[in-house]
Amino acid sequence: MTHSHPTIEFKVPEPTLRRLPWYLAYAQLVLKSGELYLSSTQIAKNIAVDASMVAKDLSYVSISGRTRVGYDVAELVGILESFLGFTNSHKAFLFGVGSLGGALLHDDGLGQFGLEIVAGFDVKYELAGTSIHRVPIHHLDRFVELQYQTGINIGVLTVPVDKAQRVAEIMIAGGIQAIWNFTPFRIRVPDNVVVQNTSIYAHLAVMFNRLNAIKEDERARINMPNSDLI
Repeated sequence: MTHSHPTIEFKVPEPTLRRLPWYLAYAQLVLKSGELYLSSTQIAKNIAVDASMVAKDLSYVSISGRTRVGYDVAELVGILESFLGFTNSHKAFLFGVGSLGGALLHDDGLGQFGLEIVAGFDVKYELAGTSIHRVPIHHLDRFVELQYQTGINIGVLTVPVDKAQRVAEIMIAGGIQAIWNFTPFRIRVPDNVVVQNTSIYAHLAVMFNRLNAIKEDERARINMPNSDLI
């Protein structure tokens, strides 16, 4: 698939967008505890990032803290929820109703963050007409028709890896403008289509690699000669 559009520049860096939900989650905990103000130093200490980074990240969301007092917690929660889009309801279609897709359809937590999956699509005809957690399942052939009726432009991709690119192309041709990709395959899309890759397998690889590095470091220290005995 060719890139027929110029590259779009986004105002907020992606690393910042990834950290803002961490700040929100901590601020929500502080709000429940009854605290009125929260400093960038407190946020940094509790989620293990640099305080200057917290302050810089929050500068993108147009909230000002008070000197030696910090941010108003209730205001911070409200602004972050709105800025991240969690206060609006975004409807989405899911493509690939296998084990992972089915699990996402059962996840009520997505609604708390503004995402509502309203229908699932699959190539298996035996799934058409069924439902999972009150979400109707259709054959993929009905996608274009239902997209035209609803105007839904967000798609969640949970198909097998060898089908990822082809289904992504069908999604885009049918009007999907943002894809939440749960497959390990890095799909190719035009520049005006948003893709968020969330591969649990890639995260597993990072975790296993870092765990092995810790084990190797421990083995190296155990086998290291004791200089005091030389």
